Order: sequence, then structure tokens, then C-alpha cells
Amino acid sequence: MPDSKTPPTARTATAPAARTATTPTARRSEATRAAILDAARERFATDGYERATIRAIAKDAGIDPSMVMRYYGNKEGLFAAAVSVDLRMSELPAVPRDRIGATLVAHFLTLWDENEQLTALLRVGATNAAGAERMQDVFRDQMLPVARAACPDPEQVPARAALAATQMLGLALTRYVLRMPPVTALTRDELVAWLGPTLQRYLTAPHSAWPEG
Repeated sequence: MPDSKTPPTARTATAPAARTATTPTARRSEATRAAILDAARERFATDGYERATIRAIAKDAGIDPSMVMRYYGNKEGLFAAAVSVDLRMSELPAVPRDRIGATLVAHFLTLWDENEQLTALLRVGATNAAGAERMQDVFRDQMLPVARAACPDPEQVPARAALAATQMLGLALTRYVLRMPPVTALTRDELVAWLGPTLQRYLTAPHSAWPEG
């Protein structure tokens, strides 16, 4: 037993010094994850979601395909972790508050038309938990500031932002994924005319228009 008279500092001087330091194994794991994600982003951007394969991504990263599966489970999980989606809300033009609904619809139509990653993420989010969480993060983090600026009641901002997202995601699902003919047949102006007032109401309707609890 250690001498009870020994000063505490002396008794602990020989204790292992860096238990909390990152181990070589942990560093290798982090490096492998980073290599996989870098390769995945490049491959998804080059080939698109459908054509990109785990085997090709693993080859680009210089690892065995089983390592990709070990860290991310499948292609859906890898895509959800790798994809970075910017809804470009900062690019929204300065418009009167009573035009925010129509402006958002037009903005999202431009995004869906130009960014295949959004459509791919929507497909993944509908069937994969990691994809769903990624989509939730994107809309929560990037839609909330817009709703906060337009909403008359700060306490309702999360609900109003979520309701606006239901319209935009529903439109994307039916127009770009399911490609329902009545929806794909609508022109951009028609979609703005139909959905703009709905988003406007979700974001700016006065508190008195909401049912009382």
C-alpha cells in the first residue's frame, strides 16, 4: 500500500499522463471517415446519387468497401452524412413582408430545378433515418431565420417554419421525385400563384387567425 504520508502529488506523479488524449486508433478512424466523406462528395457531385457506388467511393478513398459500410451502413447513410445543402436563403431579395410567400415558392423552385442533390436528399430522407435527420437539420437551420423575420409571434416561429416546409417538401416530392403529371404540368407561375398564398398565411397570418388551445 502507498505510504499515507506521501504527498498526493507524489502518489499521482507516475499515473498515466494523457488518458484523454486522442489515441492513434481514434486518429486513424477520423482520418478514414474524412477520406470517405471527401471521396463521397466528389463522386456524388460527378456521377450523381444514382450512379455513384460504394465501390467507386471506396476506391477513390483508397480503402476497402467494407470500411464504408462499417462507418455509414449503406449509400443512403453515406450520402446523408456527406451532402451539404445550402438553401441560399441569404440570396432572397428584399421584398415586402406581404410578398414573402410567393418569393419563397419561386426561390425553392429555382433550387429544385438547379440542385440535383436536393432531390437526391429528399429521396434518401423518405426512406433512411440519417437522410431524414439531415433534411430536418437543413430546413430547421435555414428556414427558421426566414420565419422569424416574418412571423408576428416569436413563439410560433418553429411551427410556422415547419408548416412552410411541408408545402415545399410536398411540392418537391410530387414534382421532382414522384413526378405526378398534374403537378409537373403546372408552370412556374402557376405554382407560385397556387402555393404563394398558402406560405404567406403560414408565415404571417395574425395570431387571431389561429385556433385557440
